[in-house]
Amino acid sequence: MAKSAQKVTLSPSRDIPFDKLVLSQSNVRRIKAGISVEELAEDIARRGLLQSLSVRPVLADDGSETGKFEIPAGGRRFQALSLLVKQKRLAKTTPIPCIVRDANSTILAEDDSLAENMQRAALHPLDQFRAFVALREKGQGDEEIAAAFFVTPQVVKQRLKLAAVAPALLEIYAEDEMTLEQLMAFTVNPDHERQVQVWDAIKSSWNKEPYQIRRMLTETSVRASDRRAAFVGVEAYEDAGGTMLHDLFQGDDGGWLEDPALLDRLVSEKLQAEAEAIATEGWKWIEVSLDLPYGYSHGLRRLNGDPAPMTDDEGAAHAKLLAEYRAIEEEYEGQDEFPEEIDARLGALEVAMEKLEARPLIFDVEEIARAGAFVTLDRYGELVVYRGFVRPEDEARADVHSGEQAADGQGAELSATSSADGVGHSTVITSAGQALATIVLENEDDGALKPLPERLVMELTAHRTLALREAVGRSPDVALTLLLLKLVNDTFRTSSSAGSCLEASVRHVYMSAQASDLKDSVVAKLVDERHAEWEADLPLGDDAVLWDYLASLDQASRLSLLAHCLSFGINALHEKVNPYGAGISSSGLTKRMTQSDLVAQAVELDMVEAGWKPTAETYLNRVPKVRILDAVREAKGEGTAQLLDHLKKGEMATEAERLLKGTGWLPEVLRRHDPAVLDGAEGQGASEPVSDTDQTEDVDLPAFLTADLPGDDGSMMAAE
Repeated sequence: MAKSAQKVTLSPSRDIPFDKLVLSQSNVRRIKAGISVEELAEDIARRGLLQSLSVRPVLADDGSETGKFEIPAGGRRFQALSLLVKQKRLAKTTPIPCIVRDANSTILAEDDSLAENMQRAALHPLDQFRAFVALREKGQGDEEIAAAFFVTPQVVKQRLKLAAVAPALLEIYAEDEMTLEQLMAFTVNPDHERQVQVWDAIKSSWNKEPYQIRRMLTETSVRASDRRAAFVGVEAYEDAGGTMLHDLFQGDDGGWLEDPALLDRLVSEKLQAEAEAIATEGWKWIEVSLDLPYGYSHGLRRLNGDPAPMTDDEGAAHAKLLAEYRAIEEEYEGQDEFPEEIDARLGALEVAMEKLEARPLIFDVEEIARAGAFVTLDRYGELVVYRGFVRPEDEARADVHSGEQAADGQGAELSATSSADGVGHSTVITSAGQALATIVLENEDDGALKPLPERLVMELTAHRTLALREAVGRSPDVALTLLLLKLVNDTFRTSSSAGSCLEASVRHVYMSAQASDLKDSVVAKLVDERHAEWEADLPLGDDAVLWDYLASLDQASRLSLLAHCLSFGINALHEKVNPYGAGISSSGLTKRMTQSDLVAQAVELDMVEAGWKPTAETYLNRVPKVRILDAVREAKGEGTAQLLDHLKKGEMATEAERLLKGTGWLPEVLRRHDPAVLDGAEGQGASEPVSDTDQTEDVDLPAFLTADLPGDDGSMMAAE
């Protein structure tokens, strides 16, 4: 026979006046925990009583009800209500909602009090976070939410931040597979995808500490305490569109800058601006570097400057500081230790005096004109300038040989001529060998052509170097003369080797900067074919066998093989000048290029025959519009150049490529500069200017350029 389920009977509820309620001595809560009674009272005043009190009738000695009710469960709420009554914000007779337990119940009052507190499940923190989000979405602000729940606005921001972590990670936290400290660490970076990536990377690792999570989430960012950030300023970084990462749960030392590329650009721009300001002092060059390498001044002469004298005000300030310093020393003379505040004051006085004593150096004006400065940052992000360094090539030299004009004398004449012509002094600002700016202090000629981009010059000279290799490889007599020149220079002029265009080891010179079409050029194929032919014949396995083979070759073959091997040492590359001693110097680079011109003349190098063409990709899109027009002007005349003047850069480059095709025009870097050419005219590859009267005769221009040409018969007929 089935047993019937016992029916449950609930205690009735009723409103009981406050003055009929008393706190039960059976309430098990003795220790204060959670929010204070005062905060609970304010919450009840704001939203009312959300939970009824559990009460029992108070019985007289004879067992009859007295009309009073004791509260074994809900004592804190009763105390909060009592506080409101005491503050006269609640009437004594206000009805209080209560659940009334039968006085004869078998359930003890202590049982009710204990059960109410133990059977209650605390709200999961994630539910708290999401509840704050819901309040925010319904229009409540951080201050309003904070006031309602008796927390600070910072706590509200923290909980909202926790709720904004990637949903996948919140679910992991909800399942207790992640600690609250770990979840807090994920808030440092708002990128949900990156948060999940980091968790996937560490969830099976032994190291899942919050600091490791923070480190991984900020590894591509820059600390606000970084010297670059200190130099630029976080405010300037944010004004430029940079974003920040912040940790709301622990000190983050100002946070992290999320865009290192933007920061580096701002640092570079500010350093360049500082260098341009220093250029007004008249230096010949300024090298800008975030980190100067050890030995940056190796090989440079340091100018001896005189410290600038103090002004009257500075002298008076220094004397006052010194007098105070000595007075303190005399007052505390004989004491083993200074009081802490006195020691701090002495330190401040020392710093102030040292600042006044660190005088800027004054240099000779003529020395400044040939010297330079280094601009960098110290470890704290402060600007540091090292002035007064002279490079060897800038030293004033007196020629001891009679009858010869010193090279620097010519330079002095040129400098004087330039000044007479009103050109003025200029300062070249560089960074890592790359020119950043040229600052002309006076009378800058804005109409002059600026130098070609250094990268483009390097690529063009790579073409020229390969063409020279091919030409020297088929010119044994030239190769032999070149080799002898190198060997004689090495033997009798030990300083000449750094500027030679021949690496006679032979060491294969790698072209670090080269255009994409170099490997498929005509000369590249010729070099590769000749190399393959020799490689097929040479017994390269054994030195003794190779020796016998070389000894058995006839003289013509030996010279041909010599020329081929020697050609791989040709180095006619334009390279970045290294100001710190390593690599090639400015004078060495000049000598290399001059010597390569001699070789080009000897082999009658023609870069047009070598296959180089002025296309949009190889040249025209790489230079300013003024150079495109200059090229068309040289090849086709002024009139044709004017027809392109209104075009955008891309269209101009495309049309210029078509117009220059077959003209044999070459940029000055690829032209052969023959010393024998009279009147200083350009060498091979420089087209004679075409007259305006002939410029349209043989030029096949597109319709959009010729439609409105003045003098066109069609347009004249239409006008008639």
